[in-house]
Amino acid sequence: MTAELSYVHPSPESPWTTYLSQVDRVLPYLGELSRWADTLKRPKRALIVDIPIELDNGTIAHFEGYRVQHNLSRGPGKGGVRYHPDVTLEEVMALSAWMSIKNAAVNLPYGGAKGGIRVDPKQLSIKELERMTRRYTSEIGIIIGPQQDIPAPDVNTNPQIMAWMMDTYSMNTGATATGVVTGKPIHLGGSLGRVKATGRGVFVTGREAARRMGLDLNGARVAVQGTGNVGGSAMELFAQAGAKIVAAQDHTGAIYNAHGLDMAALLPWLKQHGGVAGFPGGERLGNEEFWDTDCEIMIPAALEGQITADRARRLKAKLVLEGANGPTLPSADDILADRGVLVVPDVICNAGGVTVSYFEWVQDFSSFFWTEDEINLRLDKIMVGALKRIWDVADQHRITLRTATFAVACERILEARRERGLYP
Repeated sequence: MTAELSYVHPSPESPWTTYLSQVDRVLPYLGELSRWADTLKRPKRALIVDIPIELDNGTIAHFEGYRVQHNLSRGPGKGGVRYHPDVTLEEVMALSAWMSIKNAAVNLPYGGAKGGIRVDPKQLSIKELERMTRRYTSEIGIIIGPQQDIPAPDVNTNPQIMAWMMDTYSMNTGATATGVVTGKPIHLGGSLGRVKATGRGVFVTGREAARRMGLDLNGARVAVQGTGNVGGSAMELFAQAGAKIVAAQDHTGAIYNAHGLDMAALLPWLKQHGGVAGFPGGERLGNEEFWDTDCEIMIPAALEGQITADRARRLKAKLVLEGANGPTLPSADDILADRGVLVVPDVICNAGGVTVSYFEWVQDFSSFFWTEDEINLRLDKIMVGALKRIWDVADQHRITLRTATFAVACERILEARRERGLYP
C-alpha cells in the first residue's frame, strides 16, 4: 500500500495536483508497466536549503532554496532554476516531474529535475544576486554535477547566473566543469541557438500542428501571454512566417492591434522597457480582456495555471501552444477538448530549450561546437520526429495530445525503471 506524501498538501489547482491528475489519465494506456506507476507520483529526492547572504547594507538575509530530482531512471537530472517570490517545494516538484516527462517525450537521455529560490530578484543588487546564486550553488552542490544533475535557466535566471553557478561548482570541485549547467554564455561553453531554442520549439510544433489542421500561418492571428525569452522568440518566428501578433500580455499589462503588432518596434521596446506597457503601436487591453482576443493561435508563455475553466470557455483560438510549464488546469483541458480546440502540451511544445541544452552538454563533453544552422536543423528534426510519434499514439487511442505525450514518456520512463530493477 502506497501512502500519500506527508510533506505536501496540494490545493485542487496547485501544479502538483495538476501533474498527478495528468499521470492518472495515462494509467489505462501503460499496460503491465502501470504496476510501476507510483514511481511517477513521488520525487526521488527533494533538497531544501537555507541561503544566508550579507546584503550591501551589512544586514544578513535568508532565502529558501530547493532542488528536486523527480526521476533519474533514464539519465542525470535536467531542469532549470527559477528565482521568484512564489516558488514553493510543491511547485518545484511539479516542474521537476514535467521535466521527466518532457525529456522522455523527446527521447533525451535525461531524468527530470528543477530548482528554485523564493526571492524577488528585482529587489537585489547585482552583487547580492551573485552572492545568493553562489551560496545556493554551494548548498545544492552535493547533488548536482555534469553526470548527476544539470541545472539551466528558467524564470528570472539567465546566462550570467549560469556562469556564476558553473564557476562556483568548478571552484568547489577544483576543476573547470563547463557541463554542470547549460544556458551559459557562449565563451564559457554555451551553445549557439540556446537563447531562442524554447521559443523556436514552440514555433516548430505550432507549424506542424497548423499544417495538420489545415491552418495557414500566413495571416493567422496570434495572441501571446508572456513576452520574455520564450514568448518573445515565438512572436518573432511566427511574425517571420507571416502570422499577425494581434495581442501580447505580460506582468506590465496587455496590448492589442487588430492589424498586427509591429515586431521590429516591439522587440526593442521589450528589451528597453521590460514589458509591453506603454508601447505606442497597440491599444491598451484589460488583463482579463486579453483572453477574449479574436485569434487563431493562443500561446500562454508565462507561468502555470493561467488557462482556467472560465477562460477556456471564452477562448476564441483553434490552437493553443503551451510555451509555459503547466499553463492549463485539468478542468480547462476537458473544456478545450470538448470545444475542439487543439492543445499542443507544454511537455512537447516547449521542449526546444532542453533539446538545445542537451546539444550544449554534448558539445561541452566533446569540446567540439556546432554552428547555429546545424543546431536549428537538429532541433527541428528532433521536435518534428517526437511530435509525429505522439500524434500517432493520439490517433491510435483517440486521446488528446497531452495524454498521448504522457503515454509515450511514461512508457519510456517506466520501461527504464523496470529494466534497471530495484536496488538493493
